[in-house]
Amino acid sequence: MRYLTAKIAQQIDEELMNLKAGAFSLDQLMELAGLACAQTLATVYRKDVYPRVLVCCGPGNQGGDGLVAARHLGMFGYRPTVYMPKPGSKDIYQRLQRQCENMEIPIIPPSTDIDDLRTALHHSDVILDAIFGFSFKPPIRAPFDVVLPLLNESRLPIVSVDIPSGWDVEEGNNLGVGLRANVLISLTAPKQGVIDFTGRHFLGGRFVPKAIEEKFELQLPRYPGSDQIVELASEEMLPKY
Repeated sequence: MRYLTAKIAQQIDEELMNLKAGAFSLDQLMELAGLACAQTLATVYRKDVYPRVLVCCGPGNQGGDGLVAARHLGMFGYRPTVYMPKPGSKDIYQRLQRQCENMEIPIIPPSTDIDDLRTALHHSDVILDAIFGFSFKPPIRAPFDVVLPLLNESRLPIVSVDIPSGWDVEEGNNLGVGLRANVLISLTAPKQGVIDFTGRHFLGGRFVPKAIEEKFELQLPRYPGSDQIVELASEEMLPKY
């Protein structure tokens, strides 16, 4: 399977939304990605043991995936809470937030004060990390420079979306400031920075057209049954290029 650089990942996203290629809208891609994220968490962390999910969202597309996942987790019977200190300003994020509010999913009011986050962590069983995506480049800026260490210190299990927040998409956690995720759900295809990820690793992206898969030589695995995710075993992750 091919590991993607930031440049190739961006090109694939553009192809997916190009009318003459994938023809997907951003809303569609977020919905499919968020559903895959929710299914991954539900696969690893049963709701009878880990019912309280703290969904941490950033201001970009990654945060949109997190809001969709929160909604689906609520539908699955979990009790999600959304932490979003810097909400996205685009209309799509407003609508995704409203959808969570319509389901009575608690959303912590935006603030640079992390006391509310500390309280939420004490009342959570598992974290869904949807803060930074593949376009992230260090350094980590406020308020997330304080948020990420706090999430690590909580010792709660962490499920990261696409790449653990704070990791460079190509260099990984080389600076040692990223989240220590237990589970990773890569979207579309894994990124180069997670080649050495040692936790449970899933792939979500059961929407990539065959033409795009072949054009970028992704060599994607088969998804089981009607699942939106597939777990990646170490031998399935070769070649690494």
